[in-house]
Amino acid sequence: MADQYAESGEDGRPTEIPAIRWDEPPEGPVLVLLDQTRLPAEEVELVCTDASALVDAIRSLAVRGAPLLGIAGAYGVALAAARGFDVDEAAIALAGARPTAVNLSVGVRRAQAAHRAALAEGGGAELAAGAALAAARRLHREDAEASARMAAHGLVLLDELLPGGGHRILTHCNTGALVSGGEGTAFAVALAAHRDGRLRRLWVDETRPLLQGARLTAYEAARNGMAYTLLTDNAAGSLFAAGEVDAVLIGADRIAADGSVANKVGSYPLAVLARYHHVPFIVVAPVTTVDMDTPDGASIEVEQRPGFEVTEITSPQVTVSGAGGGIPVAPLGTQAYNPAFDVTPPELVTAIVTEEGAVSPVTAEALAELCDRSRQVTI
Repeated sequence: MADQYAESGEDGRPTEIPAIRWDEPPEGPVLVLLDQTRLPAEEVELVCTDASALVDAIRSLAVRGAPLLGIAGAYGVALAAARGFDVDEAAIALAGARPTAVNLSVGVRRAQAAHRAALAEGGGAELAAGAALAAARRLHREDAEASARMAAHGLVLLDELLPGGGHRILTHCNTGALVSGGEGTAFAVALAAHRDGRLRRLWVDETRPLLQGARLTAYEAARNGMAYTLLTDNAAGSLFAAGEVDAVLIGADRIAADGSVANKVGSYPLAVLARYHHVPFIVVAPVTTVDMDTPDGASIEVEQRPGFEVTEITSPQVTVSGAGGGIPVAPLGTQAYNPAFDVTPPELVTAIVTEEGAVSPVTAEALAELCDRSRQVTI
């Protein structure tokens, strides 16, 4: 069913629209998303009435970010169940919407398993739908709790690596409340440092080609009153050379069993720059992002996105005749290489911070131990 839009924040003041929420209007349950493709120009809610609409929202990046995709996937299964659609069919479509982001399939499987278990116990369709929704809500709460714990662990690590405060942190893509049930992953650590008076400057990579840093991270930094500066991705090297970066903090969409990290394309060059300039390169992600079934970085499927995202510039307020509805910046027919992610090998990662603590140095054994400990806590 076609998506519907509901606008808010028309007076220009900051609003507290959640990135995702479940709603039950008289006409039936829906999943409501803050449409991230429209930020920062306007805060608009996108209403998904079925799983196929959510799949479209995921692919268009209206909803994005590893932890939030897991939450969205779980709610999508619950939505299919509540609306009487084929749950298994919806689960397959949702899990395949963005192949690199492992949290998406994790969230889908959790809600699907709860739905199947309720049916197996003879609960009927309505009770099974309720079980799927309860699983999604539980995942949502768990992610909010994990976000707070990651922020605390990350701040401790920063103080160990960089005693004295006054941190100048470089980040890439967007890892704040827009990608999480809480305040995010890497951004949550920077925000904790800001609140504690230890953040001197947040350097925000623009994050081409879709500008998640410029549009989203800068938006979140401004809303939180943080001292931040925006830069083009290819200006990062000059910052390192000038000694203006104390640490790099990024998120992750999938972490392989050996510690290889898939994150928004442009992360790997930052890791290389950080290593050359002896700057800590820190990955912040929940344990659910660690995929022990993916042995190494070479085994991570990297999503390839449409070329028009590179050959055109899109704006929430401008629509022209480009193939993707944007402003053409390259000659017609230009081919573009547009991987959504790149992979950073574990030897370039100083530490991986999770809600269960930090792993440093990053090794397969240390990650396996962390995941085992997390499972024992969950059980």
